Amino acid sequence: MWKYNANVRPILKWAGGKRQLLPDILPIIEQHRISTYVEPFVGGGAILFGLQPQNAVINDYNVELMNLYYVIKEEPQQLLAVLKNHRANHSEEYYYFVRDMDLKDTFEMLSPVEKAARIVYLNKTCFNGLYRVNSKGHFNVPYGRYTNPDIVSEAKILAISDYFNNNKIQIVCGDYKAVMHKARKGQFVYLDPPYMPVSETAAFTSYTDHGFGLKDQQELKEECDRLKSKGIPFLESNSDTPFIRELYKDYDVHVVQAKRYINSKGTPRGEVNEVLIYYGGEGKEK
Repeated sequence: MWKYNANVRPILKWAGGKRQLLPDILPIIEQHRISTYVEPFVGGGAILFGLQPQNAVINDYNVELMNLYYVIKEEPQQLLAVLKNHRANHSEEYYYFVRDMDLKDTFEMLSPVEKAARIVYLNKTCFNGLYRVNSKGHFNVPYGRYTNPDIVSEAKILAISDYFNNNKIQIVCGDYKAVMHKARKGQFVYLDPPYMPVSETAAFTSYTDHGFGLKDQQELKEECDRLKSKGIPFLESNSDTPFIRELYKDYDVHVVQAKRYINSKGTPRGEVNEVLIYYGGEGKEK
Protein backbone atom coordinates (compact mmCIF):
# COMPACT_ATOMS: atom_id res chain seq x y z
CA MET A 1 0.00 0.00 0.00
CA TRP A 2 1.41 3.38 -1.05
CA LYS A 3 2.11 5.84 1.77
CA TYR A 4 1.82 9.56 0.99
CA ASN A 5 5.24 11.12 0.42
CA ALA A 6 5.64 14.91 0.87
CA ASN A 7 8.69 14.87 -1.43
CA VAL A 8 6.47 13.91 -4.37
CA ARG A 9 6.12 17.44 -5.71
CA PRO A 10 6.38 19.12 -9.12
CA ILE A 11 9.88 18.92 -10.56
CA LEU A 12 9.28 21.80 -13.00
CA LYS A 13 8.12 25.36 -12.56
CA TRP A 14 5.06 25.53 -14.77
CA ALA A 15 2.96 28.53 -15.76
CA GLY A 16 -0.55 28.08 -14.38
CA GLY A 17 0.59 25.43 -11.89
CA LYS A 18 -2.05 24.42 -9.36
CA ARG A 19 -0.02 23.80 -6.21
CA GLN A 20 -1.44 26.85 -4.42
CA LEU A 21 -4.99 25.71 -5.24
CA LEU A 22 -4.63 22.25 -3.72
CA PRO A 23 -6.90 23.21 -0.75
CA ASP A 24 -9.66 24.14 -3.24
CA ILE A 25 -9.26 21.25 -5.67
CA LEU A 26 -8.30 18.16 -3.67
CA PRO A 27 -11.42 18.09 -1.42
CA ILE A 28 -13.65 18.05 -4.52
CA ILE A 29 -11.82 15.05 -5.96
CA GLU A 30 -11.41 13.25 -2.64
CA GLN A 31 -15.17 13.18 -1.97
CA HIS A 32 -15.41 10.59 -4.76
CA ARG A 33 -14.53 6.93 -4.46
CA ILE A 34 -12.72 6.44 -7.76
CA SER A 35 -11.02 3.51 -9.44
CA THR A 36 -8.67 5.58 -11.62
CA TYR A 37 -7.65 9.23 -11.66
CA VAL A 38 -7.38 10.65 -15.19
CA GLU A 39 -5.54 13.87 -16.04
CA PRO A 40 -5.44 14.69 -19.79
CA PHE A 41 -3.43 17.95 -19.33
CA VAL A 42 -1.04 16.94 -16.55
CA GLY A 43 1.45 19.81 -16.97
CA GLY A 44 3.63 20.21 -13.89
CA GLY A 45 1.59 17.59 -12.03
CA ALA A 46 0.66 19.58 -8.91
CA ILE A 47 -2.75 17.91 -8.54
CA LEU A 48 -1.46 14.43 -9.37
CA PHE A 49 1.37 14.73 -6.85
CA GLY A 50 -0.86 16.33 -4.23
CA LEU A 51 -3.41 13.54 -4.58
CA GLN A 52 -0.98 10.64 -5.19
CA PRO A 53 -3.60 8.18 -6.44
CA GLN A 54 -2.59 4.53 -6.71
CA ASN A 55 -4.16 4.22 -10.17
CA ALA A 56 -3.85 7.04 -12.69
CA VAL A 57 -3.60 7.91 -16.37
CA ILE A 58 -1.63 11.08 -17.09
CA ASN A 59 -1.30 12.71 -20.49
CA ASP A 60 0.03 15.84 -22.08
CA TYR A 61 0.66 16.92 -25.68
CA ASN A 62 4.08 18.26 -24.67
CA VAL A 63 6.54 15.57 -25.79
CA GLU A 64 9.43 16.99 -23.74
CA LEU A 65 7.35 16.94 -20.57
CA MET A 66 6.06 13.41 -20.93
CA ASN A 67 9.52 12.15 -21.87
CA LEU A 68 10.74 13.63 -18.59
CA TYR A 69 8.13 11.74 -16.58
CA TYR A 70 8.98 8.52 -18.40
CA VAL A 71 12.70 8.97 -17.71
CA ILE A 72 12.06 9.79 -14.04
CA LYS A 73 10.18 6.50 -13.80
CA GLU A 74 12.62 4.32 -15.73
CA GLU A 75 16.07 5.91 -15.42
CA PRO A 76 16.23 8.28 -12.42
CA GLN A 77 19.89 7.66 -11.59
CA GLN A 78 20.99 8.30 -15.17
CA LEU A 79 18.94 11.51 -15.17
CA LEU A 80 20.57 12.68 -11.94
CA ALA A 81 24.03 12.01 -13.37
CA VAL A 82 23.39 14.24 -16.40
CA LEU A 83 21.82 16.95 -14.23
CA LYS A 84 24.89 16.97 -11.99
CA ASN A 85 27.00 17.52 -15.09
CA HIS A 86 24.78 20.46 -16.08
CA ARG A 87 25.17 21.89 -12.59
CA ALA A 88 28.98 21.60 -12.78
CA ASN A 89 29.06 23.43 -16.13
CA HIS A 90 26.36 26.00 -15.44
CA SER A 91 26.99 29.52 -16.76
CA GLU A 92 25.20 31.94 -19.07
CA GLU A 93 27.24 30.75 -22.03
CA TYR A 94 26.55 27.11 -21.18
CA TYR A 95 22.82 27.85 -20.80
CA TYR A 96 22.57 29.15 -24.37
CA PHE A 97 24.60 26.22 -25.63
CA VAL A 98 22.11 23.80 -24.06
CA ARG A 99 19.07 25.87 -25.02
CA ASP A 100 20.05 25.99 -28.68
CA MET A 101 20.58 22.25 -29.00
CA ASP A 102 17.12 21.89 -30.53
CA LEU A 103 18.19 24.16 -33.42
CA LYS A 104 20.70 21.58 -34.58
CA ASP A 105 20.15 18.44 -36.66
CA THR A 106 21.91 16.44 -33.96
CA PHE A 107 19.15 17.15 -31.43
CA GLU A 108 17.21 14.01 -32.36
CA MET A 109 20.34 11.99 -31.65
CA LEU A 110 20.15 12.89 -27.96
CA SER A 111 18.98 10.07 -25.71
CA PRO A 112 15.68 10.35 -23.80
CA VAL A 113 17.73 10.90 -20.62
CA GLU A 114 19.72 13.74 -22.20
CA LYS A 115 16.53 15.40 -23.47
CA ALA A 116 14.88 15.06 -20.06
CA ALA A 117 17.89 16.53 -18.26
CA ARG A 118 17.99 19.39 -20.76
CA ILE A 119 14.42 20.46 -20.08
CA VAL A 120 14.91 20.30 -16.30
CA TYR A 121 18.13 22.31 -16.53
CA LEU A 122 16.56 24.97 -18.77
CA ASN A 123 13.44 25.19 -16.62
CA LYS A 124 15.50 25.74 -13.47
CA THR A 125 17.81 28.34 -15.01
CA CYS A 126 15.73 30.21 -17.62
CA PHE A 127 14.17 33.64 -17.09
CA ASN A 128 11.32 33.45 -14.58
CA GLY A 129 10.91 29.69 -14.96
CA LEU A 130 8.78 30.21 -18.08
CA TYR A 131 8.35 27.19 -20.35
CA ARG A 132 7.77 28.55 -23.84
CA VAL A 133 8.44 27.38 -27.37
CA ASN A 134 8.07 29.29 -30.62
CA SER A 135 5.96 28.32 -33.64
CA LYS A 136 8.67 25.88 -34.74
CA GLY A 137 8.73 24.14 -31.37
CA HIS A 138 12.08 25.59 -30.22
CA PHE A 139 12.59 26.60 -26.59
CA ASN A 140 13.23 30.36 -26.71
CA VAL A 141 13.32 31.71 -23.14
CA PRO A 142 16.38 33.84 -22.22
CA TYR A 143 18.82 33.16 -19.40
CA GLY A 144 17.71 33.77 -15.82
CA ARG A 145 20.22 35.23 -13.39
CA TYR A 146 19.75 33.00 -10.35
CA THR A 147 22.34 32.81 -7.58
CA ASN A 148 21.99 29.13 -6.76
CA PRO A 149 19.37 27.35 -8.89
CA ASP A 150 18.22 23.91 -7.73
CA ILE A 151 19.29 22.12 -10.90
CA VAL A 152 19.52 18.54 -9.61
CA SER A 153 16.49 18.23 -7.27
CA GLU A 154 17.58 14.74 -6.30
CA ALA A 155 15.11 14.15 -3.47
CA LYS A 156 12.11 15.07 -5.62
CA ILE A 157 13.23 13.03 -8.62
CA LEU A 158 13.78 9.92 -6.52
CA ALA A 159 10.47 10.40 -4.70
CA ILE A 160 8.53 10.81 -7.96
CA SER A 161 10.27 7.77 -9.44
CA ASP A 162 9.33 5.75 -6.36
CA TYR A 163 5.72 6.90 -6.64
CA PHE A 164 5.50 6.02 -10.35
CA ASN A 165 7.02 2.58 -9.80
CA ASN A 166 5.00 1.61 -6.73
CA ASN A 167 1.64 2.50 -8.23
CA LYS A 168 -0.18 1.94 -11.51
CA ILE A 169 0.57 5.20 -13.30
CA GLN A 170 0.10 5.13 -17.07
CA ILE A 171 2.14 7.83 -18.83
CA VAL A 172 0.66 8.89 -22.19
CA CYS A 173 1.65 11.58 -24.70
CA GLY A 174 -0.90 12.75 -27.22
CA ASP A 175 -4.28 14.33 -27.86
CA TYR A 176 -6.28 14.82 -24.66
CA LYS A 177 -9.41 13.62 -26.45
CA ALA A 178 -8.03 10.11 -26.85
CA VAL A 179 -7.60 9.85 -23.08
CA MET A 180 -11.03 11.31 -22.35
CA HIS A 181 -12.75 8.95 -24.78
CA LYS A 182 -11.40 5.99 -22.81
CA ALA A 183 -12.76 7.28 -19.50
CA ARG A 184 -15.23 4.96 -17.79
CA LYS A 185 -17.60 5.07 -14.84
CA GLY A 186 -15.77 4.87 -11.56
CA GLN A 187 -13.00 7.13 -12.82
CA PHE A 188 -12.50 10.85 -12.16
CA VAL A 189 -11.19 13.29 -14.77
CA TYR A 190 -9.36 16.48 -13.82
CA LEU A 191 -8.84 18.98 -16.66
CA ASP A 192 -6.33 21.82 -16.60
CA PRO A 193 -6.18 22.99 -20.22
CA PRO A 194 -4.35 26.08 -21.48
CA TYR A 195 -6.60 28.83 -20.20
CA MET A 196 -8.95 31.03 -22.14
CA PRO A 197 -7.11 34.42 -22.32
CA VAL A 198 -8.61 37.10 -20.09
CA SER A 199 -7.73 39.72 -22.73
CA GLU A 200 -6.34 39.89 -26.25
CA THR A 201 -2.87 40.66 -24.89
CA ALA A 202 -2.89 37.98 -22.20
CA ALA A 203 -2.78 34.95 -24.47
CA PHE A 204 -0.21 32.35 -23.47
CA THR A 205 -0.61 29.02 -25.24
CA SER A 206 2.98 28.21 -26.19
CA TYR A 207 3.53 25.13 -24.04
CA THR A 208 3.58 23.36 -27.39
CA ASP A 209 3.88 24.72 -30.93
CA HIS A 210 0.14 24.14 -31.56
CA GLY A 211 -1.53 26.50 -29.10
CA PHE A 212 -5.08 26.19 -27.74
CA GLY A 213 -7.62 28.61 -29.17
CA LEU A 214 -11.31 29.47 -29.02
CA LYS A 215 -12.33 26.47 -31.11
CA ASP A 216 -10.30 24.21 -28.82
CA GLN A 217 -12.14 25.57 -25.78
CA GLN A 218 -15.47 24.85 -27.42
CA GLU A 219 -14.37 21.32 -28.33
CA LEU A 220 -13.21 20.75 -24.76
CA LYS A 221 -16.66 21.69 -23.49
CA GLU A 222 -18.18 19.15 -25.89
CA GLU A 223 -15.84 16.52 -24.44
CA CYS A 224 -17.02 17.47 -20.96
CA ASP A 225 -20.60 17.00 -22.14
CA ARG A 226 -19.59 13.53 -23.33
CA LEU A 227 -18.28 12.71 -19.84
CA LYS A 228 -21.55 13.93 -18.34
CA SER A 229 -23.55 11.73 -20.72
CA LYS A 230 -21.61 8.75 -19.36
CA GLY A 231 -22.06 9.81 -15.74
CA ILE A 232 -18.31 10.34 -15.27
CA PRO A 233 -17.40 13.06 -12.73
CA PHE A 234 -14.93 15.76 -13.74
CA LEU A 235 -13.42 18.99 -12.56
CA GLU A 236 -11.98 21.62 -14.89
CA SER A 237 -9.85 24.67 -14.12
CA ASN A 238 -10.05 27.67 -16.42
CA SER A 239 -9.93 31.46 -16.46
CA ASP A 240 -12.85 33.50 -15.19
CA THR A 241 -14.15 35.08 -18.39
CA PRO A 242 -17.66 35.78 -19.70
CA PHE A 243 -17.05 33.31 -22.51
CA ILE A 244 -16.14 30.47 -20.15
CA ARG A 245 -19.02 31.26 -17.78
CA GLU A 246 -21.50 31.21 -20.66
CA LEU A 247 -19.98 28.08 -22.17
CA TYR A 248 -20.35 26.13 -18.91
CA LYS A 249 -23.55 27.77 -17.66
CA ASP A 250 -25.19 24.37 -17.16
CA TYR A 251 -22.45 23.22 -14.79
CA ASP A 252 -21.49 24.02 -11.21
CA VAL A 253 -18.95 26.88 -11.48
CA HIS A 254 -16.92 28.04 -8.46
CA VAL A 255 -14.66 31.12 -8.43
CA VAL A 256 -11.25 30.78 -6.76
CA GLN A 257 -8.36 33.20 -6.48
CA ALA A 258 -4.82 32.36 -7.52
CA LYS A 259 -1.59 34.32 -7.45
CA ARG A 260 0.16 34.20 -10.78
CA TYR A 261 3.86 35.08 -10.90
CA ILE A 262 5.20 33.30 -13.97
CA ASN A 263 4.68 35.41 -17.06
CA SER A 264 6.60 36.81 -19.99
CA LYS A 265 7.56 40.05 -18.19
CA GLY A 266 8.74 38.41 -15.00
CA THR A 267 6.56 40.61 -12.81
CA PRO A 268 3.78 39.44 -10.46
CA ARG A 269 0.21 39.59 -11.72
CA GLY A 270 -1.11 39.33 -8.20
CA GLU A 271 -4.37 37.57 -7.42
CA VAL A 272 -6.59 36.69 -10.35
CA ASN A 273 -9.97 34.99 -10.49
CA GLU A 274 -10.12 31.50 -11.91
CA VAL A 275 -13.03 29.09 -12.10
CA LEU A 276 -13.51 25.45 -11.15
CA ILE A 277 -16.12 23.77 -13.33
CA TYR A 278 -17.59 20.67 -11.71
CA TYR A 279 -19.83 17.76 -12.57
CA GLY A 280 -20.33 15.25 -9.74
CA GLY A 281 -21.34 12.31 -11.88
CA GLU A 282 -23.45 9.49 -10.58
CA GLY A 283 -22.94 7.93 -7.17
CA LYS A 284 -21.00 10.84 -5.63
CA GLU A 285 -19.84 10.18 -2.09
CA LYS A 286 -21.50 12.59 0.33
